[in-house]
Amino acid sequence: MHWKIYYNPKCGTCRNVLEMLESEGIKPEVIEYLKNPPSVKELDAILVKAGLLPEQIIRKKEDLYTKLDLANKKYNRSEWLKILSDNPVLIERPIVVKGDRAVVARPPESVQTLINS
Repeated sequence: MHWKIYYNPKCGTCRNVLEMLESEGIKPEVIEYLKNPPSVKELDAILVKAGLLPEQIIRKKEDLYTKLDLANKKYNRSEWLKILSDNPVLIERPIVVKGDRAVVARPPESVQTLINS
C-alpha cells in the first residue's frame, strides 16, 4: 500500500506523525507541501479521500488567512481549491494518505485510523 504524508519539517506534529508511521514500519512518500504544493486536482482527490470540504483544512490562524480576508468571503469548492493550491501555507498539516483514504493528522493519534485499517 502506498502512503504519503504532506509534511512541513518545521512542524512538530508533522515530525511526530512521521515518526509514528516509521515506528510501524511504514515508509511514506514525504511531500514537503510548502515547496511542492499539491495541484488543485491533487488537493481535490485528497479531500475526497478524507471526506472533507476545502474549508475544513484551512489554517485560520495563519496571517495570510486574515490578510486575504477569507473569513468574510464566500467561495465555491473550485475557488477554495485554487486558493489552497496557490497558498499552501493555509493547508492544515500533516495530511496522511493511504490508498483511497486520507486524514488530517490533528491530533497526531488520528493517523491510527489509517494504520489500523
